[in-house]
Formats: sequence, C-alpha cells, structure tokens
Amino acid sequence: MLKELKAFLLRGNVVDLAVGVVIGAAFSAITNSLVADIITPLIGAIFGKPDFSALVIQLGQDADGKPKGIMVGNFLNAVVNFLIVGTALFFVIKAMNRLFPPPAPAPAGPTDVDLLTEIRDLLKKEA
Repeated sequence: MLKELKAFLLRGNVVDLAVGVVIGAAFSAITNSLVADIITPLIGAIFGKPDFSALVIQLGQDADGKPKGIMVGNFLNAVVNFLIVGTALFFVIKAMNRLFPPPAPAPAGPTDVDLLTEIRDLLKKEA
C-alpha cells in the first residue's frame, strides 16, 4: 500500500498540481494586495467611497433590536473585487505572454495514411 501511495504522490500530474496550487495561493495574495492596497484606495479617492458594505435592504429588526436585512453592499463588494482581480489577472497574463511567448509547435510528422501508403509502395516494389 505504501508503494501505491508513493507512486501516486510522485506521479508527474500530482506534483504539477501541487506546484500550481502553491503558486496560485501566492499569486492570490499578490492580487488581493493589489486590490486592497492600491486599486480600492484609488476607487475611494475617485468616487469618495471604496466600500459598499453599508448598503442594506432593511427587512425589520431582530429580537435584540438590531436591524436585519439583505446585505447588498457585501455582495457588491465581492463583485467589484472579482472584477478587479479578474482584470488584474488578465493584464498580468497578457504581460507574461509577451515576455515569454509560447514555443512554436513541433513540425507535424507523417500521418497514418502517409505511412500506410509508403508501406504499400514498399511491398509492391519487393513483390
């Protein structure tokens, strides 16, 4: 059972996935910092209010007298955060693609039909 576990854990795809998750978590910290520390204050400076969490649709009060309602502002904050992170990620990926263009595809070898035709011609030649 340990051999199977070792074979599973050391398979190329699992290691690649683990590296991807770790890099993704680190990149997530970078993009969240970009949003929270740079872009959100800029939005606040331009529009006067970077946070929509105060937007609530009041539905009444609970037993303690606290207002209860639908937290529309929190949802709007999540949507704005998603859009900003998505846009930042888009531009980072575009820049990475410019810096490191994908390699040219390998030249295509002969197709199955080409190989079968060559075999047929060789067999005719020998007969």
